[in-house]
Amino acid sequence: MNSTQKKELERAESQARAQFESIKEMVDALAKAEDADDQNAREDAEQTIHEDPLSVEVRSGWTQPGAEMEAQDFMILLCTGGPACRIIGELNQYNEPDKARIEYQDWFTPWTEYPLDSDDTEILLRYCRCFYFE
Repeated sequence: MNSTQKKELERAESQARAQFESIKEMVDALAKAEDADDQNAREDAEQTIHEDPLSVEVRSGWTQPGAEMEAQDFMILLCTGGPACRIIGELNQYNEPDKARIEYQDWFTPWTEYPLDSDDTEILLRYCRCFYFE
């Protein structure tokens, strides 16, 4: 990796950090509204989360031709271009996010996983579980 690519990757990692901080704020607002049993604040927090990503997509695993396809994986695209950031995850048998990670990239650099600890992963899953994957 040359110095330009390294700089671009650092810029992309910074974007991933900013995206995650934004996700933490949105999830915190949702949790506070739920704790206060404030239906209007809860709806506002959920709407903010739903309007955040550029797209929400699913894909299935291997399926025989003609068989019904079922979602197994999901992707939530947060931003594109240079840099880009997305959430990649797996769905359980109820089409709910079971695993999730943030990935980032810049032009001509590979997708790279943004490191999260277990508490941060739970925050990310809480965000992802606000979407429907059917």
